[in-house]
Amino acid sequence: MKRSHWFLICLLALGVGGAVTWRARAASEKSAADAKPKAPSAIPVVAANVVSKDMEVWLSGIGTVQASNTVTVRPRVGGALESVDFTEGALVKEGDILAQIDPRPFRSVLDQAKAKKAQDVAQLANASAALARSQSLVKENAVSRQVLDQSEAAAQQLEAMVQSDQAAVDAAQLDLDFTTVRAPISGKTGLRLVDAGNVVTGSQAEGLVVLTQLQPVSVIFTLPQRNFSQLQPHMKPGAAPVKAQAMSDDGKMLDEGVLELVDNQIDVTTGTLRLKATFPNRDFSLWPGQFVSARVLVDTLKDPVIVPAEVLQPGLDGQFAYVIKADDSVEARYVKAGMTLDGMTVINDGLQTGDRVVQDGQSKLKPGAKVTLKKAAES
Repeated sequence: MKRSHWFLICLLALGVGGAVTWRARAASEKSAADAKPKAPSAIPVVAANVVSKDMEVWLSGIGTVQASNTVTVRPRVGGALESVDFTEGALVKEGDILAQIDPRPFRSVLDQAKAKKAQDVAQLANASAALARSQSLVKENAVSRQVLDQSEAAAQQLEAMVQSDQAAVDAAQLDLDFTTVRAPISGKTGLRLVDAGNVVTGSQAEGLVVLTQLQPVSVIFTLPQRNFSQLQPHMKPGAAPVKAQAMSDDGKMLDEGVLELVDNQIDVTTGTLRLKATFPNRDFSLWPGQFVSARVLVDTLKDPVIVPAEVLQPGLDGQFAYVIKADDSVEARYVKAGMTLDGMTVINDGLQTGDRVVQDGQSKLKPGAKVTLKKAAES
């Protein structure tokens, strides 16, 4: 083998050995780097500020909407129903014409009563004249006292008959007026229950239409008897009106009114107290029979320390909150919590205004952990 070949072989061997050595050194350095402990990464959380502001105390219960008045309009006299003069579902005012019953038979009865009265009035006038003559003749001893007494009795009898005739005229006029069926209250009409052309009676069970007064309306709801002490100050004579609100299932306020009544007894079977609130219902957002959540304002707390209810976490020694310190680490601080209303909890001890606390993301935290803030929408 030539010397040049040996020289090439030596160069190749040196190159391979150097490469192996370099790779071994790089692998060793990587293993050393992996073995070094990594700094813990910050945990993303949603933060909230501890604030102090007035807090309204509401008592809430489930109830149903009731119309202020519901009237089934029935005919008060019998006869053929000539016309139905209302539109189903329309708003009507008290006194509006709803239907017309054939008035001719009642007009005839009224005319007869008026004629009978006129006849008796004429007879009364004659009897009164006869009585006057008898009184003057008695003074002259031209007739006996008995004749005078008979004249007086005849006049009084006819006067009573005229009064009876007037009562008959009034009754006949009333029946005639009842042939025009009018709305007894202002409200909304329901379905038409009887069509024109039918014969109706004054004593029939079925009405012509049901009228419902929708402005205002009431909500009847219940509260547990444990809330009775909070209601008591507002039940005293002369107490200021209590504000009430009707809420939908999704928490939207439907209307605002006042507490009208606290029932005079607690239901012993359920341990609940019934209340009645009245609402103006100007935009008809409340409908009779509708289930709503009603609440009443019983107190206003002045400047309590409050946090979102999600801030508080259960612990072995009670509830605690993660407080974010200036270096973005957290500490677990035990607190004394008060009532929770509308998602906010009163803090009686443990936190103060200006503290930053973790509202979401507590499940990954432990005391001393570093955090980074994110928006609530990202959680």
